[in-house]
This record gives sequence, structure tokens and C-alpha cells, in this order.
Amino acid sequence: MTAPKLLVIQPDASDPIGPLGDWLTEAGAELDIRLLPDQKLPADLDGYAGVVCLGGGMGANDDGDHPWLADVRKLLSKAAGARIPTLAICLGGQLLAVALGGSVATGDQGPEVGPGLVSKKDAAWTDPLFADLPLMQDVLQFHNDAITRLPPGAELLASSPRYAHQAFRFDRCAYGVQFHIETTPDVVLDWARQSPEMAELTRPDALTPENLARVHADITETWRPFAHRFVRLVSGDLAPAADRQRTLPMA
Repeated sequence: MTAPKLLVIQPDASDPIGPLGDWLTEAGAELDIRLLPDQKLPADLDGYAGVVCLGGGMGANDDGDHPWLADVRKLLSKAAGARIPTLAICLGGQLLAVALGGSVATGDQGPEVGPGLVSKKDAAWTDPLFADLPLMQDVLQFHNDAITRLPPGAELLASSPRYAHQAFRFDRCAYGVQFHIETTPDVVLDWARQSPEMAELTRPDALTPENLARVHADITETWRPFAHRFVRLVSGDLAPAADRQRTLPMA
């Protein structure tokens, strides 16, 4: 069988695909990584079985400084419209939300930084990718902006006490998550050095190399099987979510 080809959109050199790339390739995927803006996006998605969009330091609406973000949103919208399985992470999740009619703004509860937990919502228990996750999932947070409104019709899959819209699915197979699953301790420590004003908002011991190593081991345990399921979804070995049943109110 031919390996399913994934387009990996990397908006920022500071957020590589990291372990997530290893998990996707070990599950049989072929990755075409485009580091923006130097490496151009493809004109269309012909030949791609799935899309992954990573994070970055810019905002989802920062077209003035990063005009190519409009092309990313356009491509994510095309993928969702064509029901091409999509996994969009942090900035990627925000770009997907905006592309599909949702909203992103500076978080009114302040930055969310460091190791944390998100919890499954009702729709997650029957979702092809999220159903097998534990009730509470270890993740890594590092964001100022937040998804303030989900796209119309999107299903909420995970929340945290500070920010409700931690994960969502649009239609049958376009997923956005606010948190990170692709990081390494070194990447997070680099972010902390680059943004000390954000790093100081978390617990003093949260961003030590020792704690980050422990947290990333927990993230691997939870999210490596998730990445494998995403490749099965891309390959057609795992059925996408069912169409939502639309019912009329009782008279």
C-alpha cells in the first residue's frame, strides 16, 4: 500500500513537528513539511490524504505582519470543505477556527502556560480520535490568544477551567486543538527564554527540565496512540465521525 501523504504546515521555525512527526511516520504516513513563509504552500491539496497545521508565535489574524496567513486559512477551509482529515494545533487550531467562521482574540483570563490538563466533553466519547483518550489528558499550554467562538456547527471535544474551547471537530474530520502535543522539553524551554513574561506566570517548578521530561512522557503515552488513530483516519482504516443528526423540536 502507498503511504498516505500528509501536508504539514509549519508557520514558525520555533514550533517544529517534533515527536508528533515520529508518531505519524511510525503509523505509516509520509510527511511533506512546509516551513512558512520561505517554503510555499501547494496550490491545492491534490495528492494529500490529510493536513496537519502546527503552532507559532503570531496571532491567527496577524495578516498585516504575516500576509501568508490568509493562504493558510484558505487551505484549511478547503481541506475541511473537502472532508480531508485535518489536525490543527494551537495557532493552527485558531487558524482553522477563524477559517471556518469562528473567532479568536486575546484571552480574557490571561496567558495559559505550562503543563496542564484538559477534560473530555460529551461529544468526545463517540469521536473516532478522542473516544479512547482518558477523561483528563496531559497537554502543554503556551498561548496568549484563545478561541472565543467555535465555528458554526462545530462539536466541542475538550475544555479546561480557564478556556473552554480546548478542542473541537468541524464536520466529520477537521480537528482543532488549543494546546500542544508536539513539543519537547527543549522546545518549551526555548519558548520560556523567548517569552519570560509568559513563563513567569506559571508555577516556579513547572518549567524545569525534570518536570518537563515527566510531563512529556505522559503526553507521549496519551497522544502517540491518538496520532496513530489520525493516520488510520487518513488511510480510511478508521471511519470518520458520523454526520450530525438534525432534529426538529417537539411540538
